[in-house]
Amino acid sequence: MEQKEFKAESKRLLEMMINSIYTHKEIFLRELISNASDALDKLYFKSMEENLGLTRSDMQIRLEADKDARTLTISDNGIGMTLDELENNLGTIAQSGSFEFKRDNEKTEDVDVIGQFGVGFYSAFMVAKKVTVVSKAYGADKAYMWQSEGSEGYTVSDAEKDTNGTVITLEIKDNTDDENYDDFLKEYKIRELVKRYSDYIRYPIIMDVEHEKLKEGTGVDGKEPEYEKETVTETLNSQIPIWKKAKTELKDEDYNQFYKDKFYDYSDPLMHIHTKTEGTATYSALLYIPEKVPYDYYSKNFEKGLQLYSSGVMIMEKCADLLPDYFSFVKGLVDSEDLSLNISREMLQHDRQLKIIAKSVEKSIKNELKKCLKNDREKYEKFFEQFGIQLKYGIYEAYGTNKDELQDLLLFKTSNGGTTTLSEY
Repeated sequence: MEQKEFKAESKRLLEMMINSIYTHKEIFLRELISNASDALDKLYFKSMEENLGLTRSDMQIRLEADKDARTLTISDNGIGMTLDELENNLGTIAQSGSFEFKRDNEKTEDVDVIGQFGVGFYSAFMVAKKVTVVSKAYGADKAYMWQSEGSEGYTVSDAEKDTNGTVITLEIKDNTDDENYDDFLKEYKIRELVKRYSDYIRYPIIMDVEHEKLKEGTGVDGKEPEYEKETVTETLNSQIPIWKKAKTELKDEDYNQFYKDKFYDYSDPLMHIHTKTEGTATYSALLYIPEKVPYDYYSKNFEKGLQLYSSGVMIMEKCADLLPDYFSFVKGLVDSEDLSLNISREMLQHDRQLKIIAKSVEKSIKNELKKCLKNDREKYEKFFEQFGIQLKYGIYEAYGTNKDELQDLLLFKTSNGGTTTLSEY
């Protein structure tokens, strides 16, 4: 096996990318799962083009953690890579096969690959001292193995693999005083990261997990219960986002349950807003107004913002730019396929597109509140009792710049014990 240098960039670039581009090391799993999803999309697209008879239900992503060997494996049964593709996509930093694929097929419906920049794969080196990739292209006779321990370079050799797809094995680093790398081998941590970042990848992300079950013949007729371990394969992700379903498929109970699960609230929200917009900015949004003011709302610890997704993959936990301060109590998320992301997907380029989405979200919130004021006065009064002070603040700040936006939403107490709007008065 010949040791090869990375083609396009210097060792310094790889070291800088691994250590500086990503804020959190845990992002590596999101990136590798997204790459696997892209490989499955490419095979699905090929199947449609060439009538291969494959369906999405035939495709999956598997995770395996081996604590003893200190390895984490991410495998897929997607399109796989030829020898040339291994060299080009993994041997050249910032070369993205997904970007080329997306560019060449951008007019085709149902093509929604996630990877664009070709650096996500290298985030693996933030947690791994050695990365091994075994891949076999769909329809090919031979498989190949790519191995690297970081910026020193890589090797490519022949390998054995029965089926098409790619298997990435990470040899996890040893713990340090500052970092506990053991976490990335633990079931609960893997579940947490998949749920947080990759819950809406459209293919099942599966993992074998151990459960304890009651041993047959015990625990009855006065016998002591005995337990034995069994291994079952579980799907870790939800796959279909609720916000991509048609409103006609969903009930209030569905929206409320999602809110409580997602935002850790015990109470149902006061109202929800489910909107899909196409045109200048294409996005889906699912927004909620809580029943009560959050306990930390007026503390310095409160952070406003909506969760931001790109093609179902979470990019930011709280994107403050999507909400004006006077609507900072709104919780929810925005999912857009058109976002201009930077190289690590963790920061957005502050461009016109994000401002258009933010303005549209603001308008949706205002229209929903106006509709509630007109059609359900009792509910609106409950809302205003909790958040009216924030709307008034919105008028006071910036010397009344937002007065025209907010004045129609204000309520005032009257001498007969009721409430009135300015127009009603």
